[in-house]
Amino acid sequence: MQATHTAGHAGDHHHDDHAHYPSGWKRWVTTTNHKDIGSMYLWFSFVMFLVGGAMSLIIRAELFSPGLQYVSPEFYNQMLTLHALIMVFGAIMPAFVGFANWMIPMMIGASDMAFARMNNWSFWLLPPAAILLTVSIFVPGGAAGTGWTLYPPLSVQMGIGMDMTIFAVHILGMSSIMGSINIVTTILNLRTPGMTLMKMPLFCWTWLVTGFLLIASMPILAGAVTMLLTDRHFGTTFFNAAGGGDPVLFQHIFWFFGHPEVYIIALPAFGVVSHVIPAFSRKHLFGYTSMVYAIAAIGLISFFVWAHHMYVTGIPLTGQLYFMYATMLIAVPTGVKVFNWVTTMWRGSLTFETPMLFALGFLVLFTIGGLTGLVLAMTAVDIQLQDTYYVVAHFHYVMVAGALFSAYSGLYFWLPKWTGHMYNEGLGKLHFWLSIIFFNIAFFPQHFLGLAGMPRRIPDYSQQFADFNVVSSVGAFGFGLSQLLVLIVVFQAVKGGAKADSRPWDGAHGLEWTVPSPAPYHTFEDPPAFDAAEAHA
Repeated sequence: MQATHTAGHAGDHHHDDHAHYPSGWKRWVTTTNHKDIGSMYLWFSFVMFLVGGAMSLIIRAELFSPGLQYVSPEFYNQMLTLHALIMVFGAIMPAFVGFANWMIPMMIGASDMAFARMNNWSFWLLPPAAILLTVSIFVPGGAAGTGWTLYPPLSVQMGIGMDMTIFAVHILGMSSIMGSINIVTTILNLRTPGMTLMKMPLFCWTWLVTGFLLIASMPILAGAVTMLLTDRHFGTTFFNAAGGGDPVLFQHIFWFFGHPEVYIIALPAFGVVSHVIPAFSRKHLFGYTSMVYAIAAIGLISFFVWAHHMYVTGIPLTGQLYFMYATMLIAVPTGVKVFNWVTTMWRGSLTFETPMLFALGFLVLFTIGGLTGLVLAMTAVDIQLQDTYYVVAHFHYVMVAGALFSAYSGLYFWLPKWTGHMYNEGLGKLHFWLSIIFFNIAFFPQHFLGLAGMPRRIPDYSQQFADFNVVSSVGAFGFGLSQLLVLIVVFQAVKGGAKADSRPWDGAHGLEWTVPSPAPYHTFEDPPAFDAAEAHA
């Protein structure tokens, strides 16, 4: 029957056969369906989130009190490096690619992603890369212990674990580039008739810019780690001062990737929040056009601020001044977005379900993270605070509050559409309140530790830093354990619960809310009618 059906419609509906899928493990290994692949990305990212989170708890257990408690300094550095690499490349980035896979075709009225088979491949590159990273702990010499920035000369001298890390980064980068090409092509070519770029949902806009950022910046990181590899094994001296190389060259190359990477993580988060806040304010998003231009401006300027990570490397004063001003400039479009979100809520008919709580948590905490970033933008201040816990606090306010809280906001927002069931609102709110309280207990004291001069990336410290470290470690364990609640919420929603309507949130607008809940395996056989009046919702 399937063969007849496919042959009969091969000219018109070449994708109809996707609706007939094998059951069991074959469905997941061979799938080209964007919803299946989106689900696999999300589950993979959560597993990696738990692995990276466990590593962070080893770090905080060691820092609970002065002196060496549980692990050697070498193992501590390995945990630090793997925690960061796994969280950035294994948890946060795949989570937002999962959201993109699930939602972008539904938002723009497409039947699937543009390159369905490449979509499958870009996911299945991730597990071997994750295995390479995690297994590197067990090889002779252990995992890379360089910090996630992989700076030479340490990264030139380490054992085989460093090579495994380099190969893992290459594979993760390939996955990201293929996923980005797919998303950009889908957005530019598969929109339903009538949906112009300036009528497109903002989540699609943020991913369009993010896709270009990934395509432009990932090969730069690949180049940097390849140069490391040749320094280690083939006698080159790109970064080896003894052979005429320069370790600071690596920093320039790395951060030319590294700063766009921050916005690769932040921009999809902005997109999620730009859907959630209008839905629970029962209003259209304020200033759609200015939001689009702000997204594009952030993407562009992110390539011109990289050396604000390098004020203490001896760059010339004029260079320091340029990067200081450029870094302050990038705060302007971010400020536009915050203003627009707040103005969207102004005089709206607000309700505070779990997605809205996480969006508001994102808004408050990300703004704090942005303000501490402005502090670090000032050269004279940064020279004092460079490589202290103030930077750690800033980074986590931007990454955890920015990326993770918005990801949870999107998860709770779209979960009824994915599963067909409403989640447990009480458990969801408990998850939010525990997360935001313990997050602040964990990371706010680190600002004071940094101001007092505590260096980052150390397993031991003097007695003067003890009290705030106790508070920070207690908060970290509370935050980590409270994340298990989301697992319960998702399993309950998958197994059952109150039936969800096609539009479970009365303020939600867009094509994705016109299909039944759960979304059918194959969403749009023909391009759906597009209502321009709902375009900027």
